[in-house]
This record gives sequence, C-alpha cells and structure tokens, in this order.
Amino acid sequence: MLLKLYHRYILLFLVLMCFVPHTLKAQIRGRVTDADTGEPIPSVNVYYGKQKTVGTTTNDKGRYTLQTPDKGDTLVFSYVGYQTYKVYIKAGEKKTLNVKLQNLDKELSELLVKPKKRRYSRKDNPAVELMRKVIAAKEKSDLRQNDYYRYDKYQRITFGFNNITQHFIDSSFLRKYPLLVKQVEFCPQTQTNILPLTYNETSSEHIYRKQPEAERNFIRGTNSEGLNELLATGDIVNVVLQRFFADVNIYDNSINLLERYFTSPLSSTNAISFYQYYIMDTLDVEGDKCIELSFIPQNPQDFGFSGRLWVLDDGTYQVKRCLVNLPLRSSVNFISNLVIEQDFSTLPNGQRVLVKDNMIAELGALKKYHNMLIKRTTTYTGFDFSPIPGERFDQREQPREGTPVIKDEDFWTQHRTDTLTRSEANMSTMVRDMTRKKGFGWVIWIVRAFVENYVETSPPGKKNYVDFGPVNTVVSSNFIDKVRFRASAQTTANLSPHLFLKGYAAYGVRDKKWKYEGEVEYSFLKKQYSPEEFPRNSIAISTRYDVMAPSDAMLPTDKDNVFTSLKTQTIDQMSYFRQYNIRYVYEFDNHFGITAQLRHITQNPTGTLFYRTVGGQMVPELTQSEATLSLRYAPGEKVVVTKQRRHPVNHNYPIYTLMHTTGFKDVLGGDYASNYTELSVTKRFWLNSYGRIDIYGHAGAQWNRVPFPLLITPAANNSYIIQRSMFNMINNMEFMNDRFVSLDVQWDLSGKLFNRIPLLKHLKWREVIGFKTLYGTLTDKNNPFKQGNQSDLFEFPSRNGQPTSFVMGDTPYMELNVGIHNIFKILRVDYVRRLNYLNAPNAKKNGVRFVLQFDF
Repeated sequence: MLLKLYHRYILLFLVLMCFVPHTLKAQIRGRVTDADTGEPIPSVNVYYGKQKTVGTTTNDKGRYTLQTPDKGDTLVFSYVGYQTYKVYIKAGEKKTLNVKLQNLDKELSELLVKPKKRRYSRKDNPAVELMRKVIAAKEKSDLRQNDYYRYDKYQRITFGFNNITQHFIDSSFLRKYPLLVKQVEFCPQTQTNILPLTYNETSSEHIYRKQPEAERNFIRGTNSEGLNELLATGDIVNVVLQRFFADVNIYDNSINLLERYFTSPLSSTNAISFYQYYIMDTLDVEGDKCIELSFIPQNPQDFGFSGRLWVLDDGTYQVKRCLVNLPLRSSVNFISNLVIEQDFSTLPNGQRVLVKDNMIAELGALKKYHNMLIKRTTTYTGFDFSPIPGERFDQREQPREGTPVIKDEDFWTQHRTDTLTRSEANMSTMVRDMTRKKGFGWVIWIVRAFVENYVETSPPGKKNYVDFGPVNTVVSSNFIDKVRFRASAQTTANLSPHLFLKGYAAYGVRDKKWKYEGEVEYSFLKKQYSPEEFPRNSIAISTRYDVMAPSDAMLPTDKDNVFTSLKTQTIDQMSYFRQYNIRYVYEFDNHFGITAQLRHITQNPTGTLFYRTVGGQMVPELTQSEATLSLRYAPGEKVVVTKQRRHPVNHNYPIYTLMHTTGFKDVLGGDYASNYTELSVTKRFWLNSYGRIDIYGHAGAQWNRVPFPLLITPAANNSYIIQRSMFNMINNMEFMNDRFVSLDVQWDLSGKLFNRIPLLKHLKWREVIGFKTLYGTLTDKNNPFKQGNQSDLFEFPSRNGQPTSFVMGDTPYMELNVGIHNIFKILRVDYVRRLNYLNAPNAKKNGVRFVLQFDF
C-alpha cells in the first residue's frame, strides 16, 4: 500500500465509523456580538460550567459551534472587558444561540485592564508583560537543572467510540452485540457516553544525569486489552498512538504532537509574537491564588493551540495548571476536538514538577458520523534527586528476549496509579465474548488483511504459520512480462521463532517465463512474529531469478507493486538476472547496524538493452562476484515492524549509511574487479509553524575501470507515484557516472502561505516545494568514447541507433517540484519541472506526480 502502515491503522478506524449506525449529535451554535455596537467579538471563551474541558472559542466573525452535553449544564461566555454571560442548556438540546455581551461599566483592576480597542496590541499589555515573566522563569521548572533525577511514570491510552447515543444503543447493530452495550460508559471529560474498544498501559522508570548527560527510560511492565489483542497487532497500535499523541511539555519551545511541531504558549523564541494573551480572572486553584490567562494563535489556522494558563500569583510566575486545545478553525485534519490538561505541584525541596497529564482527542473522518475517542492518562510519582550509579545508564531500556514485560494483575495493583474505569476493567471479558461470536473471527481476518497487506493462511482464532503476500504484488506489469502474476509467502515465528522461510513465484504472460525467489533466514535471537524485529542478529541464504530495469533496484517499495507499474515512459532496457546471496545482519542496542553479504550475480540484457564492447564484440552476459559491508547508524530511531518491512515512526534524528562493495575478478567466474563506495545522510528539520524540511544527501564513487552496468546511474523514478530521494524527470540509465553527489530538499510549509489567502484557507490545502540536484562525472578510464577499439568497455545503451545514456557536462542536473497536499485530506499532487539537460532525447520538461498522503 502507498500509505505508511502506521497511518493505515488510524485511517482504518476512521473508515470503520462509516459502517456504524449513527445519529447527528445535537449542537449549540451561534454568534457573539457587542451589545452596544453589534460588532462580532472574536476569541470569546465558550465552555460548560461543570466541565471546562468541553469548550471552544469564537472565530473572527464571532461564530461558534459546540456539542450539546448528554447532561444539562450551564454554558458560559467569557471575554476580558465584558460581563460573563451564562445560560442553561438542556441535555440533547439543539438550538441557535446568539449572545450579546455587555461592556463592563467599572474600571478593572491593574491586572484586569479592559482594552480601549478590539484590535490586539502587545504594547503596554499586562497579559503580555505577565507572560514575559512566566517565560523568563520557566527554567525553574526544568528538571534538567538538577544533577540527577528519577521518577516513576504510569500511562494508559484508551481507544474507542465517542458520542454513543441512546438511539445507537437501541439500534439493530448493537442488538446483535449486547456485550458491547455493557461496555458503554459515561466519560466526564467529554460529558458523553463512550464505547472503549482497547487500552494499553505502561509502567516505566525515567532516570537522568546532567554530567556527562545521559537519560534512560526503563519499561517495567506493559499490558494491552481489547481490540488490539483481537487484531494481534503487537506493539504497533500502542507505538502509533504514543507517537501521534506524544507527551506534551508546555515549557518546551515547540510541542511535538500529531507528527507536527506546534509553537508552545511558553516558547522562549516566538510565543509572544505567535499568540495573543488575555488576563481573564484571579481565582483559587487547590488552595493557591492564581491568575487565569487565555491564549489563542494570531492566525488560528497555523499550527498552534488555544487554551488557558493558571499562573501562581506569588511572584514565582510558575504554572499551576494548563488547559490546551486546538483552535476551532485549526487546519489539523481528522481532529474534531483535542484537550490537554496538566497539573503541576511543588515538591518539598521546592522543585516544580508535572504530576498529572491528561489528554482527550476526538477523531472523525466525516462530521455526521460517530467520532473515535483517544484518552491518554499519565501520572508522575516517586521523584528523587539522589545520585544514580553510572552503570544504570549503560543498561538496556527495553527488556531483552525472554524477559517478561507483560505483567499480571498483582503488578498493576502496585504500579497502576490511576484506577481503571468500569469498561476498561471489563475489557478482557469483552474480548473473550467477542471471539465466541459466530462470524466475528472472519471480520477480524479481513480487517487484518487490509491493514497488513498480507493474508493469513490459518483460520481465524488459530495461530498463523504462513502469510500470503504482499497482496499488492499479485498482479503487475512491465515491458518484458507485459502482465505479471505473482504468488508470495513467508513463515512466521509461530512455526519457528528462529528459522524463517520466504519466497515468491511469478509468471510473465509475454515472455512465458517463470521467475522466483527463495530465502532461508536463521535468527540467533528469538522472535515474536517476524525476523525484522529489532534488534537483528541473523544469517540468510537466498537465490533469485527475475527480470528488472536498473531503476527498479533503487525503489523503496517492492518493484512488483501494482501502483508503480504505470510508468511515465516505456522502460524497455531491462535484464534477466540470476543471483545467489549470503547475508549477515547484526544490530546493536544504540541502533548501529552492520550488514555483510556475499553475492554472485549473472545478468543477461533483454528488451532493447545489449552488451557490446567498443570493439564491436557482443557480450551475452555479465557475471560479478561481490562482497559488501554496510554500516548504518540511526540514533534515537523508533520503528514498528509489519509483515512486510520496518516503518520508522519518528523522523527527528539523522540516519547515516556507509556502504562499500568489492567485486572480484576470476572468483566464481567474476568478469571484473570493482570497488564501489556510497555514503548517504537523511535528516528532518522542524520549523515550527513554517512546517518541516527533509534533506536526503548521497555521494558515491566507483574506483575501478568497469563497463557501464557497473557504473553509477541516477535513482530515476519512472512512475507517476512520488518516491522520496528519487529523481522524477531523469530517464532510466540516462546518465553514466563513476563519481556523484546528489541532494534532495523537500519543504512542507504546512499551509503557512495558503492559510493567509482568503479563498484557499478554507480548503486547508498545504504547500510543498522541493529541489533535487545531481552532480556527476565520468573519468576517462570509464568513458568508452575516449578509449580505443581494443577496450573491453561496453558501448553505452542506445535504441534504434540513437544513444539513450550520456556523460554529464560540467553543470549539475536540476529539477524542481511544487505541490499541494491535503487535497480531500489524503491526496498530494506535484508539478515537476526539469530545469536543464533538455536537449537529451526523450527528455520531458514538465510532469505531474501524485501519492496518497495521510497527515493530521
């Protein structure tokens, strides 16, 4: 599939909502205006009195929309300089409520100064001056100011349906599953009934040392109940949810949430210019006198928050409590409501610490359907600032194979610092009853096949020993095969936790030839399901016979992916190859990996490709015997392992890869001696509200005198699907180099420009700008045009007497892409333009590429 798999898990649950019976949730909507002038009042806080986490703010036209509570409550309208307005809303009431706020007659206190104009000003603004002092004092709450610290952390993430109405409970759907009715419970945070489907809980210990700086987070126990267990997804759902809804530290300059970086309301760099602040009230919060401030982004469609801060009114300017939510007009996708509530406390030694961090997120693909609910509960206890033995920082964070991490109820009785709700406590009973329901197992089987791109061969509810897939490679096409049919399979750790088999058989309709691959891998570490699980320590032997174009070997996806079969041009220069391979992989705990392999490969040109020396002698095949050593270092990398491959779930750290391949002449029939070295670096840079920049850099050199099949050809993407770190407008084998440097820079502005254009900002489109360049050279020893007729170098490829491969000039190749993504929330379309080398045969100046891209 083209979507990243960890995105598909979230997308799947959004799609499932479309199959659930529903009713429209009652809403209160209206407009807030000045009672004297009739002008709309933006940024008015609208919330329920009993549960302040359920609320919103008015937009620049004074309009608001809020869901009706399932229980009657008082709706509050508050704004600095105006009298607070309250009105009682009945349960399930649906109405239009226009409110006129009255100006305060009396002068406010020094802190509560009514602005003379509606226009926001930072100059002489008491709220801004207060926030400057809060930001200046935030280092006092930074635990890293201590030489050592440790704390215990408990976190539970619950996932389920929101807004469960009585109509839905009485529907024919739930009548078939009465056990689900028992799971429905009232959620005080959203003031609605919810249906929890799964929860994951983790108990961990966090330690820190200032000099030399080191930090570890030790997982002591995990537990998972509910739908996650039925889908047998392992840690995937938990890792995905933890990634999208990561822990929030409001004292950071930027907050990583939903795979985006939001400007923090306490940012030292740009909070004052990014947000508008208002002093609302002074009040008592758990015995402490606090000043209440509200804040909203200057432009609500930027990636920022709205919310409230309660700051201690004791001269320390420390935050007592914060309430953070997404603005009403936020450009974030699929999130109809997100609220984060944090409480801070003072320890006996005077240190300010976060003790409670709760989050509620409501996800919805379509407004009229039931929302999904994600509820995260986190508590921090056991703070200690005593010295920590140095050897503890050398320990492994994740338990090694065979160490039990899934704990029993006795463990959780001791370490669970927040009580399970009734439905959460009953989750295991629900799973047991659901698995006994006739036909339900096949529903889960189909869902897993869609998500994983693999079909399990065992009946539902049974251990699966063999997976069939990838499904998207069953049918594909290329110039030689025309239509290609392929059947692929692989074994799982249920058959053997150490020995794994995989392979495929494919048949081409045009050439009427069978192709195949077979691999046997032995893992020295016990695996739970897949040999790809981190870390790896394994050896594999494989053999393969197939047909491909040189550009196919550079694809990040399987070359038989049906979606990449549609090409922008005919790729008729291909080769059959027969390969034997021995591979050893070892990965360290710090994500440094070593791969060593021996390979013997024979290539036979086909289609319009041929091997002919400059002396005119035809060469039917080329054989190479090679040894490769590859080093990869990805500090801080986190991945989820699927049945097909690993998927990174964080892109905040660089990835370095260094690879060298040596070819041996006259060893097992090797025709040439060769030495090829390649270095690559990948890094993402976050620019807060200006989006992110992804940079991919590559450099390589072929040091020996070799024919063109062993030279370096650019990574050419000849399909209509956008592929990272590949050139969109370079043709297959267009340039021949033995030295090269390439750079790919992609800037996703996350709507920074479009959000300021009146007509476009409502579409929530996001802009992408990219630049790719390649500088390559070909030394004289590998240039057939500069060698005599006695040379054993090959002529460069040609078609009908016209050359199709060339030596680059002194100018780097360049191409530009300008695109729009978030079209219909899932589509990205790029216009790509080739900037030079336009006189080459078959060179195209313009093109269009697309991809399904799921982003919050």
